[in-house]
Amino acid sequence: MPHNLDLILTLTGGLTAALAFGLLTQALRLSPIVGYLLAGVVIGPFTPGFVAHAELAEQLAEIGVILLMFGVGLHFHLDELLAVKGIAIPGAIVQIMIASLLGIGLMHWAGMSLSAGIVFGLAISVASTVVLLRMLTDSNRLHTHAGHVAVGWLVVEDLFTVFVLVLLPVLVHKEGEAQSGSGIALALGAATLKVGALVAFTAIVGKRVIPKLLEYVARTRSRELFTLTVLVLALGIAVGSAKLFGVSMALGAFLAGMVVAQSDFSSRAASEALPMRDAFAVLFFVSMGMLFDPTRLMSDIGLTVGTVAIVLVAKPLAALAVVLLLRRPLRVALVVAVALAQIGEFSFMLATVGRQLGVLPAAATQVLVISAIVSITLNSFLFRGIDPLLDWLARNRSAAFRASVVPEAPEEGSEEPTTIVVGYGPVGRMVTRLLRENHVEVVVIELNYETVQQLHAQHIRAVHGDAAQGELLRQAGISRANSLIFTASGTPPESVIRMAKDLNPNVVVLARSAYLNEVEQLRSAGAHIIVAAEAEVALAMTERVLMGIGATAEQLDRERSRVRQSLFPAPN
Repeated sequence: MPHNLDLILTLTGGLTAALAFGLLTQALRLSPIVGYLLAGVVIGPFTPGFVAHAELAEQLAEIGVILLMFGVGLHFHLDELLAVKGIAIPGAIVQIMIASLLGIGLMHWAGMSLSAGIVFGLAISVASTVVLLRMLTDSNRLHTHAGHVAVGWLVVEDLFTVFVLVLLPVLVHKEGEAQSGSGIALALGAATLKVGALVAFTAIVGKRVIPKLLEYVARTRSRELFTLTVLVLALGIAVGSAKLFGVSMALGAFLAGMVVAQSDFSSRAASEALPMRDAFAVLFFVSMGMLFDPTRLMSDIGLTVGTVAIVLVAKPLAALAVVLLLRRPLRVALVVAVALAQIGEFSFMLATVGRQLGVLPAAATQVLVISAIVSITLNSFLFRGIDPLLDWLARNRSAAFRASVVPEAPEEGSEEPTTIVVGYGPVGRMVTRLLRENHVEVVVIELNYETVQQLHAQHIRAVHGDAAQGELLRQAGISRANSLIFTASGTPPESVIRMAKDLNPNVVVLARSAYLNEVEQLRSAGAHIIVAAEAEVALAMTERVLMGIGATAEQLDRERSRVRQSLFPAPN
């Protein structure tokens, strides 16, 4: 049995290695997932130096899977899928079938079982949503039609993976042999009843209980209790799904996320649970990297090359062909194709289930790790090559072709610029009223839940939570906001300003401060206009004194300017 020290060493060593390699890959403009996988290789049993406890790492990774699936459910938006269902649903189905069949054929060539081939084929057929969103954001394509199609496509893949995670233990025995036809039918029937019971329980009971519980905790105004509640819901429903309904914890976590997403607390739940989710998700990738044995790379070279070829060539070509056959522009087809040229978290989730069932051999798991490292590393370069390729094709093709590859502008409509107001006290209330009276779209971020309910009743867009959380700013639409006005009192605005500027360098920030000595600090954080309470009191008193001694309007203006210059000297 592992010692407590082993747990501490594994946790500390895993996170430290992940931090080091994550910073390295980030500096190289690669996905940090590559760094986390490499960190696992370094602290794994097949490389010299510190060796983490594999069993403990795997147990910690289980929590990462649950929180990842909770996050998927929390961010699942049916409208995103419905908007592009005509291309995303048939496209994803065809692409998954082609990639899975190629994976099965490759595993058969390598002399492995049909069950192993099925799990392996499914694992390489799905792509990483985390990597996709990062690449779309970096390439400024997230809010384009091509970006929406790619996201919808991966939403279909995410849902498909959830069902596979549920059905895989039903379709395959522990020893790895597929069941008979009658056995499969009975098992599927039983699994369907269990899943149906869980879905019904979550939809009926969960939708009544979970929002009320979150509302009760939110009224305490304790951030720690709210975060704890979200984690208890994610882990509790996941474990309860396995113990009471006999289905996978992944499905329970996914359903829990979907229920929370339909409540008023979705944005705050996402922002509060995000740090914990990210920490355990990192350990999940680290645990996968620990399975890789570099000394066996050459012995599995044929399987590795074949897998990388399927991920980087066959999957993108299948997607490209489907999108073009559905008569979509070449630009859209290329973005979707490149988006699928990688594998990530869902591939490893399927591989984990395959290993637990005794289906997937160690060689196949190692191939998945190296394929993920290679494909995610190359994916950023492939995205950067889309525009140069289209430019080259446009220069050498007809005018009609050139018209089909013009750069996409971000979509308008629901993506119109907004002003974000942080805090809805007396100042925030007045600012919001003035903006709305002048037909400016406003989104309010407010930590008081009762205030958020009142804003919703007045048909004012409001997000519940702490504005210092990047996820909450994203939910409020910081990426398309023209300005951010910080009116909250008693809350240090520096972290909010820095986060907002990181997510949208062009946003204009107006901030409030209590004291003059805070002005330079806020300016350094990125605020453009700062209103200090001390300065406004000094101005108001100066005006009152001058008016009391009979000063003229010209004298008042001159003294106002002198006071402002003395209180707010021009920055060096």
